[in-house]
Amino acid sequence: MRILILEDEPLIAMDLEDVVRDALPADVCLANTLAEAVAELSQGIDFALLDIELRDPGETSLPLAQELTRRNVPYCFVSSAVDRLPSTYAQVPKVRKPFQPADIAALLSPLSAQA
Repeated sequence: MRILILEDEPLIAMDLEDVVRDALPADVCLANTLAEAVAELSQGIDFALLDIELRDPGETSLPLAQELTRRNVPYCFVSSAVDRLPSTYAQVPKVRKPFQPADIAALLSPLSAQA
């Protein structure tokens, strides 16, 4: 199982990686830009944790979310900007930063049966 984490803050990315590794026997792929995340997607992923607003001005994870939806790859937004998401993403799971590790682990628990 491959889990993609798209997060532009290194400490938060490492925290998320730790939570994923504690919850699942998974290959964790870290990306801090949209381009890096798209490259990881081309290698196949099973689930993604996406920050919404990325470091470069105006860059968001929404194009990746659209592609994940098109490919039927499950994902979750982990961001302080969840209130600014378009209504298109109303059904997508969301975790507001700052998050609790248990919130992320709960999202991953259905995946543990697949691992």
